[in-house]
Amino acid sequence: MMYLVVKYLHVIGAAVLLGTGAGIAFFMLMAHRTGNAATIAAVARIVVLADFLFTATAVVVQPLTGLGLAWLAGYSLSEGWIILSILLYIATGVFWLPVVWMQIEMRNLATEAALSNQAPPERYNQLFRRWFVFGFPAFGAVLAIFWLMIARPAIEWPAL
Repeated sequence: MMYLVVKYLHVIGAAVLLGTGAGIAFFMLMAHRTGNAATIAAVARIVVLADFLFTATAVVVQPLTGLGLAWLAGYSLSEGWIILSILLYIATGVFWLPVVWMQIEMRNLATEAALSNQAPPERYNQLFRRWFVFGFPAFGAVLAIFWLMIARPAIEWPAL
């Protein structure tokens, strides 16, 4: 029974990571496309909040439930698919952490522009482009982790 509870929490956490990431990307892109600083600021406020409430929570839950599942199922943490999942998870974090900072900065810049009835400044556009590019490897890594969780392929690592 404990295994099923931990697996359920792990799957929910994975779905939250994937779903929140996709949702945030969609809403930020749509707000950006308006060019309207007030719209961008409003959406960015929600996006930053969603990232802290949902994504950050799932980021903490995933490794804990993953370790719990491995232990309960009797998997070794040295199995190839688990090692690759962990590496991809770290890679996701390497791209996600700067994205959080960029979202906060984009929100602040858009808010300032909206208050003065101006378009978002060039700094906002630079951050948005970087934010957009950073999303691809992070999202791709999450998709790969999903596949590894489902398929659990035998991966042999070369001996060091």
